[in-house]
Order: sequence, then structure tokens, then C-alpha cells
Amino acid sequence: MPKKKAAGAPPVGKRIKQIRTRKKITLDNLANDTGFSVDYIKGIEAGKKIPSVGCLLQIARALEIDSALFLKEQESNLSRRIKAYTKRTENYAYTTLTPGAENKHLKAFKVTVDPKQDHKGVGYQHEGEEFVYVLSGKLEVIVGDHVNRLGAGESLHFNSSIRHQMKNVGDDTAEMVVVIYQP
Repeated sequence: MPKKKAAGAPPVGKRIKQIRTRKKITLDNLANDTGFSVDYIKGIEAGKKIPSVGCLLQIARALEIDSALFLKEQESNLSRRIKAYTKRTENYAYTTLTPGAENKHLKAFKVTVDPKQDHKGVGYQHEGEEFVYVLSGKLEVIVGDHVNRLGAGESLHFNSSIRHQMKNVGDDTAEMVVVIYQP
């Protein structure tokens, strides 16, 4: 017999679909507002794709909701909440460094990217600014057509409304602090 899931907030993809359908936003409209393909959004809603923080921020903006609805875990114990904020995608993991900042414009995350990996499928683009500080490893941050190569102790600040993507170009896991500002 399959295990039952613990009660709590539904998976992020299910929440996205619930909000999108309640607001009567079509997949085509959400795709046009975010730049993601309909197939990618369907994959997220079905739980087959795990979106990055940047992707969740774009979807939240397009749905005109607070991104905290996707990032917030409903647990009362702070240490459990912080641990619950660690999310894993196909090639990287992120942990919030600003729990409780759901309604704020500035959010910070610790991101780890597996060796020789990048964000799968899409580049990211969201209103605001982004700051990346590399703790360890070798990273490429592609902003538009420009490739920025960063190592430990180096940083980059850029306009996040320009399509961007991160890639670990080293043989070791890359760790970084990413700060996102959205007006």
C-alpha cells in the first residue's frame, strides 16, 4: 500500500494550478506572462518539474500573488521551518536565508549547484535586481548574451529582468548566496 502524505499545504504545482484556475488564467496566458512554455508549466502543475526560486517568483508575479504562498512551509517550530525551506530541484538546491520575509521585497537564498550542471530547460527573467556571491566552486552567470565567470569570494549584481541563467562549470558543488529584490 502506498504511504499517505502528511496533512498540510498541497505541493507547489498543485497550489499554482489551484490559484491559476480560480483566477481563470489560462495556461497560454500564464506562459505569455512568464515566458515559460505551456508544457513546462503543465509539468510544474503535475509535480513532474520542480521550479526554481526565480521561476516561482515569476509565476507568483503573473498570478498577482505573494510568492510566499509557494515558498512558505506551514510549520510552527522555527528550526523546522528553516529546514523545510530547503528545496531540491533537478540540479540544485536552495534554502531561504530570510524566513519570515514573505511580504518583503528582498529575499535571500543559499543555493548549491551540482558539478557541471545548470538550470534545466529555461533561463530566468523577473522584475527587479539580483545579487550573487559565490561561497565555493566555479560558476557562470549568463546575463543576456554576456557570460560572467565567478569563483569563491566573487560577486555579481545585475538587472534580473534580463534573461539569466546560472551554470556550475567546476568539478565540485558550487555554493552561493543569491539575493533577489523585487519592487
